[in-house]
Amino acid sequence: MIEKITTYSENETIELAQNIESEKFPNMVICLEGDLGSGKTVFTKGFAQALGIEDNITSPTFTIIKEYTSGELPLYHMDVYRLDGNIEGLGIDEYFTKGGVTIIEWADTIADYLPDERLDIKFKVIDENQRVLKIIPHGKKYEDICGAIL
Repeated sequence: MIEKITTYSENETIELAQNIESEKFPNMVICLEGDLGSGKTVFTKGFAQALGIEDNITSPTFTIIKEYTSGELPLYHMDVYRLDGNIEGLGIDEYFTKGGVTIIEWADTIADYLPDERLDIKFKVIDENQRVLKIIPHGKKYEDICGAIL
């Protein structure tokens, strides 16, 4: 099941993230793909707000992983763009079972290391405000989420 959703503003992208957050569960993995400026970090901000995280969410481009523990569940926000597919020694896979939600920007660059069960969201820029998001669930839990919110 692949769903396509068109958003026409940052607020609509945030609203989608908040809807997905409403179905959250421990060890949830969300993989984001899309060009620079396509809305990956905006999505993460919306998800974090819905979790009750009040920190300023920015892309962890240089730190690779940011941990936010003040919400309903911990949020592990990753940006793996600069890794060129080499995640050795970072322990990224350990985050998948730490009981929080892991959101990975540029996840396609580490595709071989991602868990089989996850939610992929691919962002495509149409114009300044409009985005098409292709949502691809992998596994029953993620299919159920899509069924509940889409």
